[in-house]
Amino acid sequence: MDKVFKALADETRRYLLDRLHEENGQTLGELCARLGMARQSVTQHLAVLEAANLVSTVRRGREKLHYLNPVPLHEVQERWIDKFERPRLRLLSDVKRRAEDPVKPEFVYVTYIESTPERVWQALTDADVTARYWGHHNVSDWQAGSGWVHRRADGSGVDDVVGEVVEVDPPRRLVTTWADPATPEVTSTVTFRIEEYGRIVRLTVTHTGLADEADRAAAASGWAAVLSNLKSLLETGRVLPGIPWSMPAR
Repeated sequence: MDKVFKALADETRRYLLDRLHEENGQTLGELCARLGMARQSVTQHLAVLEAANLVSTVRRGREKLHYLNPVPLHEVQERWIDKFERPRLRLLSDVKRRAEDPVKPEFVYVTYIESTPERVWQALTDADVTARYWGHHNVSDWQAGSGWVHRRADGSGVDDVVGEVVEVDPPRRLVTTWADPATPEVTSTVTFRIEEYGRIVRLTVTHTGLADEADRAAAASGWAAVLSNLKSLLETGRVLPGIPWSMPAR
């Protein structure tokens, strides 16, 4: 056991074990190529791993293949890990991972509209209605797993946003992904939540997975303008006089 801990104490030797875990049965030359170290240095590290029984070797012609032996690691786990509470360790590990992962900004907007959930849902999903207050047709069959596009209403046929319908629960909840058509693999997520309260509706829009604070600021400005136009249309039958998102910021 002492030899195992000594072998694991070195970063290079841990790296060698990781590489053998990824691809077992590598030659000395293959391991050296991944490390960028001299053969003599790698040989010395492998000798320590072999002494700890963490690596075993098999001759194949003139080559010697190196294989990971997980048995000593399993013994370490049984003696030093299993006797502790695994759920607690998993929880601590998850907290550490979440704390260290970069947190992407999100934006939440809440508005209250004198309307019904059904009319708000239609305003979000009907292509002709979205064109009136958003300047874009939201086009989809609005089934989970289907695609959707945010298409300009100027007749150009240009899609400024593409995405996927993730969740559909009319008239209460709609979740979609958003992406630039030029980079469809980079997505954010928008959730619309519609809640009825007497004669009014609370519409909550949550935009998560934004790349940075600049994107969050752009989302904040855009959603405020679009949803104000939506509220005006549903409550008065008219959109705002002028295009709200074109108003210069101060």
